[in-house]
Amino acid sequence: MKKSDLSNLAIKRLAIANRGEVAVRIIKACEELGIETVLLHSDADINSRAYRMADHKVCIGGSLPAESYLNIKSNVHGALAKNADAIHPGFGFLSENADFAQACTEAGLIFVGPSADAIRSLGDKVHCKELAKKCGIPLVPGYEGEDQSVEKLSQEAERIGYPVIVKAAAGGGGRGMKLITNLADARERIESAQRESLSAFGSAKVFLEKYLDRAKHIEFQVFGDSVGKVRHLFERECSVQRRHQKIIEEATSPSLTPELRRKMGEAAILIAQTAGYRSAGTVEFLFQDNEFYLLEVNTRLQVEHPVTEMVLGIDLVKAQILNACKNFIFSEDQYKSFQGHSIECRVYAENSYAGGMPSTGKLGHVYFPEGPGRRFEYGFEEGDVITSFYDPMIAKVIVWDESRPRAIQKMIEVLNQSIIFGVHTNIPYLKAILSHPEFIAGTMTTQFIGKYFAEPIKPPTRSTEMNAFIEEIKKAMTKPPVSKTSSMGEGYQNPWTEYWRIC
Repeated sequence: MKKSDLSNLAIKRLAIANRGEVAVRIIKACEELGIETVLLHSDADINSRAYRMADHKVCIGGSLPAESYLNIKSNVHGALAKNADAIHPGFGFLSENADFAQACTEAGLIFVGPSADAIRSLGDKVHCKELAKKCGIPLVPGYEGEDQSVEKLSQEAERIGYPVIVKAAAGGGGRGMKLITNLADARERIESAQRESLSAFGSAKVFLEKYLDRAKHIEFQVFGDSVGKVRHLFERECSVQRRHQKIIEEATSPSLTPELRRKMGEAAILIAQTAGYRSAGTVEFLFQDNEFYLLEVNTRLQVEHPVTEMVLGIDLVKAQILNACKNFIFSEDQYKSFQGHSIECRVYAENSYAGGMPSTGKLGHVYFPEGPGRRFEYGFEEGDVITSFYDPMIAKVIVWDESRPRAIQKMIEVLNQSIIFGVHTNIPYLKAILSHPEFIAGTMTTQFIGKYFAEPIKPPTRSTEMNAFIEEIKKAMTKPPVSKTSSMGEGYQNPWTEYWRIC
């Protein structure tokens, strides 16, 4: 699109109903389009990177998600208070909430995403499976009935045969998802999933699926343009997961033949087209024994969307915004092939040597090594605080190279050079995964983490000389200050005796 065309966009000011790195990502897309931004934020996210970048800010509630990011009225009223034309929901929180999309539309706001009807049709996992059956798309055996009593769900788990997984009907991201391996555990796991689903998505409805124990998780990026044409933008490999949360994602998958890619891509287009889908979405599949099964459809932007952007040269967030302005149409020859390979690692504030225990606190020095084929998306900078209220993701590190082996090598080098002070991170954990023979071969399944990384990784051993050097520094740094107000300033805390780490 030519620069002159941007003055005609229907969106002049866009509100962001989200936080962290995705809020920053949306702000950057808006800056390129000449659109002002309004950050709808909680108390806890004052002075975050997105807060500093946004043109306008509105505090919509307290630190708890239910008080702010999950509060439909507060988000809509905040957008209207700053005269926004539209709302972008990002991912998570209200991004797959049909009532939110409808409330935005009824308030005269453009919802940057699919219609409320499409979200209801595909975003609800039970309705999505019903639609898939009509389309003839293969499904994992399960139960999606209206009887949500624990007794009925337990009976259905027995019928399906263990192991069975119980999932939230209204959400994703691993929340409200529990594995049932026997009847004795069924009641507790089902009730736990229902509680978690209600808390995270406002609905306690769940469904059951047979648990595939050797499956790969492969998803197809779909996009419906302004005239209703749906295209798939190839696939992502997302099999490296811990507790149903993705850790490392790739584009494209090393597991698919051209024929399988064609069949799965056609199935993804079919279900999206049938639902009248527009904007960005993801159709997720389980792939085992050369067969694929529909898992779910995410009616939103995905956390891992950058790897698709890297191999295709598309900006999915800009495309979403332009599409909401009825100004994005695919041409026949666009995005028909991909180039090279891209990998994304999610950098979390957690202790790699303590089984992923969360690590909160103020960030010290943060450094990401810039370079060709390297991309960093982060919502926090030096001085910002990682709290316990939200997902502990600090940043996403994305690389691109001409082949998968070279992309793996580049990612390891980038992680080696990345520096984060103030909290533990999972960088050592990520490097261990990237270096594992099964990951390098591309044969990993969703059981990969449980099989090889069930226990915390071991910390590196230090040489005698290094230990002696550290002890000398500790002694030098732990000398008592001359006065209450040291040369470092009042309130200075010794970084060696306080809680800080570099990973």
